[in-house]
Amino acid sequence: MTGRRLRAALLLAAVPAAAAGAVAVAVKTGGWRLHADRHRIELTPQPRRSCPDCQGDGGWWVDGPFPEMEACGCWSERRELRVRLLPIPAWPDEPPF
Repeated sequence: MTGRRLRAALLLAAVPAAAAGAVAVAVKTGGWRLHADRHRIELTPQPRRSCPDCQGDGGWWVDGPFPEMEACGCWSERRELRVRLLPIPAWPDEPPF
């Protein structure tokens, strides 16, 4: 392999690692949580640490006889993003034994 082809091959090998690093930085700074497995890639919003309403807790407790947590709009109003990769296998009709 010539020097020029070797440099091109090394550059092409380094591109996916650099792209993965850039995606990780963008996800972390954008307030998203990344989950990936063989069936899906999922991006879910996380509460902002700099939110003046919830201070990064994601919500607050509502008083009353049945207290529950009210979600803050800094993360609850953003959509989840999902990409399906492989179909999830259907449950078999027969038992496995």
